[in-house]
Amino acid sequence: MNPRRTVPDGEFVLYWMQSTQRLEENWALRYATIEADRLGRPLLIHQGLDPTYEHASDRHHIFVMEGAREIAARAVALGYQYQFVLRRTRADDRRVLDQIAARASLVVTDLSPTAGVLERTRRFAERAPCRVVAVDSMGIVPGECFPREEYAARTIRPKLEKLLAISLEPVEDRLPRRMLPQRVWDALGVERLDLARVDLASEVARCEIDHTVPPVALRGGLAAARARLDRFVHDGLARYAERRKHPSDEEGTSRLSPYLRHGQIAAGEVARRVLEAAPAAEGTAFLNEMLVWRELALNFCMRNPRFRTLEALPEWVHRSMARHASDPRTALYDRDTLERGETHDALWNAAQRELVATGTMHNVTRMLWGKSVILWTPTYAEAMAHLLYLNDRYALDGRDPNSYAGIQWCFGKFDRPFAARPVWGTIRPMSLERARAKYDVAGYLTRWGEGASVVAPRADVDAMDELVLEGAV
Repeated sequence: MNPRRTVPDGEFVLYWMQSTQRLEENWALRYATIEADRLGRPLLIHQGLDPTYEHASDRHHIFVMEGAREIAARAVALGYQYQFVLRRTRADDRRVLDQIAARASLVVTDLSPTAGVLERTRRFAERAPCRVVAVDSMGIVPGECFPREEYAARTIRPKLEKLLAISLEPVEDRLPRRMLPQRVWDALGVERLDLARVDLASEVARCEIDHTVPPVALRGGLAAARARLDRFVHDGLARYAERRKHPSDEEGTSRLSPYLRHGQIAAGEVARRVLEAAPAAEGTAFLNEMLVWRELALNFCMRNPRFRTLEALPEWVHRSMARHASDPRTALYDRDTLERGETHDALWNAAQRELVATGTMHNVTRMLWGKSVILWTPTYAEAMAHLLYLNDRYALDGRDPNSYAGIQWCFGKFDRPFAARPVWGTIRPMSLERARAKYDVAGYLTRWGEGASVVAPRADVDAMDELVLEGAV
């Protein structure tokens, strides 16, 4: 990430944990460990959280800190040296990372094109006094295997299939050979947050973030991710190809996207579990989503810097939008009305209520949710802006390649032209009305429709903490 060299007399190798928030199957941590051993230096893992990221809120802060609490416990049990630093206000510009990096031989961090990670890393690398290396742990197949943008699932699928077996080979993790001396640890002068002892809600309440988006029932961390994966493997996987089509079936999809988005569980671990347990047809269906479409999304955001704009769409979509820009809309809604879920359509409103209440949305309703906004806004650009805002503010898998690729798909990305229709033009249409006949939405409306309770209780904290500590041991 910069032209500087490794500093031979540095006191340690620093791993700056950003988007890969785990100790297991973490290629950046693996590389940092190798380099620390090569240089004869200890390894320090640093994770920070500040209030300046886009849509910073109690929801996103709590989810990350729940995962960090587990990392801290696992680090102690496994023998890593890990610290978590919470920056509470925007005015606090102590630059803890710079302070630590000034004493490092090398800084290793995560490679990610979204959520501001790449831009943040580039800014740091410009001022860092030593070499900075970013390592890809996002997908199953390394992103550098695809040096150009892939334009459809059909183009990337055969390339992924050739590399899947070797990419899923288990790799044994090892600890660094040297520990950071206590005197060096103390001399860093860092205000570390004792995650095992603090009340997370109280700490988050002191942060300068959006407190109107509350935490949700879904817990963060590897233990919760693995518990969710276990339920899916034992229940939803057997008839995955059919069950994933019905929004009322909450166990019919993996619902692992929040954990994958924050790097709290490795995509490779999920894929291996599924391949070991699934019938051939169901495993193929799941890998089409988990491998093909997810890796296509990663490639899109890595190779196309315009992934959040209409400019990322193919030329045929731009021609269609130009021809149909002035088509009359049957209904128009501003962002506030959409955010409150107060449109004329009960199914769309239910999907928005699920998103606001849980931080997630079923795959099927998410497509309908995104497609419908195109019909209800004056311009395609406004539709894109509304979808990005709603998704990134409320979804725990927001600001992620999968989210951006999914929203772009609603506008025709990765797709082909269809017969022209008003407003849609040649973009693939999806009808909320037809969805009622095609999918099982009755139960979904009962759960999330008007008048239904949308308050989901938080998981029992003590019980989950016991699970976290058991997992750490």
